[in-house]
Amino acid sequence: MKFNRTIMAFASGALVATVATAAAAASCSDRTSADGLFTVAQSPVTNTDFTKAAESTINGVVSIKSFATPRQQRGYSNGGDFFNDPFFDFFFGNPYGQQQPRQRQRQQQQQPKSEEEAQQQLGLGSGVIISSDGYIVTNNHVIDGAERLEVTLNDNRQFNATVIGADPNTDLALIKIDATDLPVIPMGDSDGLKVGEWVLAVGNPFGLTSTVTTGIVSAKARSISSATNGKPMGIESYIQTDAAVNPGNSGGALVNLNGELVGINTAIYSQTGSYAGYAFAIPTAIVTKVATDLKQYGAVQRAVLGITYLPLDAKIAKEKGLDGLVDGLYVESVNDRSSAMEAGLKKGDVITAINNVPTHTSAQLLEQVARMRPGDQVTITYVRDGKKNTVKATLYNSQGSTKVTQAASVMDLGCAFKKLDDETRQQLKISSGLQVSGVKDGKFKSAGIKDGFIILDINNMKVSSVDDVEKIYKAILKSDDDHVMFITGLYPTGVKKYYAVDLDD
Repeated sequence: MKFNRTIMAFASGALVATVATAAAAASCSDRTSADGLFTVAQSPVTNTDFTKAAESTINGVVSIKSFATPRQQRGYSNGGDFFNDPFFDFFFGNPYGQQQPRQRQRQQQQQPKSEEEAQQQLGLGSGVIISSDGYIVTNNHVIDGAERLEVTLNDNRQFNATVIGADPNTDLALIKIDATDLPVIPMGDSDGLKVGEWVLAVGNPFGLTSTVTTGIVSAKARSISSATNGKPMGIESYIQTDAAVNPGNSGGALVNLNGELVGINTAIYSQTGSYAGYAFAIPTAIVTKVATDLKQYGAVQRAVLGITYLPLDAKIAKEKGLDGLVDGLYVESVNDRSSAMEAGLKKGDVITAINNVPTHTSAQLLEQVARMRPGDQVTITYVRDGKKNTVKATLYNSQGSTKVTQAASVMDLGCAFKKLDDETRQQLKISSGLQVSGVKDGKFKSAGIKDGFIILDINNMKVSSVDDVEKIYKAILKSDDDHVMFITGLYPTGVKKYYAVDLDD
């Protein structure tokens, strides 16, 4: 099978390794943000000596190994098994090396001696220490689906990590280990990066610990959806670099010559799955905001402008009758109850800047909005009827408000579940099901579900345990489709019912 023009997330590999990085160079001046999470350091780059930057960051990058039991790894919406999915092997590496599926199957069928032995390595990636008390930022795809996370520091100490929060949309996650006085890579200014500037990538390619490679910034605010045939890759505003990164580098540090973190390495452009010249990192302007949100709320506070648009070029400008304009974002429509509507934007307007940052491309607009929270105010520069205008807009969330979004939980359904007894199952002539009990205020009650209802399937997937419900619940929330549970079931009287539960309400 041939794969062409492939963008790959490069989380895992077959090797076991350790990495890490060190605190900032002594010449940097440090300061801490209000929540105490990030250290910021800035000083001018005066030379191209890579040694100080490498020495000052190597202890601040860690190795992250993820483990899971095969029978529970059905995280795809179609119920597929990670451990036997060639798509998984291709994108994230094969934790079994060259071991064939039949060998894996025989290995899985062996009786484990303990719960830990039952777990198999799901992947290997990197992470960056951002606070001395153990907070680590990494990619969501490094930790996604894991039952256990093992973090190894550069001094070979190992810790189990807990997930504080994860955001598939930006492919970022925040985890924590129980440790103190850890070396921290100070946060740098990704906005200040210039094309052509030297950067270093630090991580665990192929499981090789403490690997440092170097390159230059090839582009900023890079969108890569065209290279993935339209497949969404989370944010669409990456730092592009030619520093060599490979499977295992995911979640590792991209640093400048001051040893400051300017990005989290996330994806590569490759036909083979290994380094082929271009890599992509999430800028720290977004990393800082997402990590802070995950720490404070457990979920990202995501703002939206509320428009659909087309990136303007000469052809579109001619079609739309826009004289003298060949650059910007042409507003196709304005959503109801959105900040754009409240600000007075209309179809046909051309947005040229957000907060005085030019929006030549969709990626530039998305990056500016992604660093904002609902309730934040932005300045929009746009052209209407040949005249330049500016307007201030208060950003809302997708629900049209500025309320804080809490981390979603299956508890939001507002009920308990109990195993279906054999007598009821035989009476109703069903092979499986899960009974709802103790319905209180929540999403189930709002949808009309009552005590005693027996769930047969959710979104065409059979349900027989609470784990099934939770697994499907999380898969729905991660999907790009509408976040709705379509439930089929019976009441003990035999009456069949269908319910639609909107998880976004």
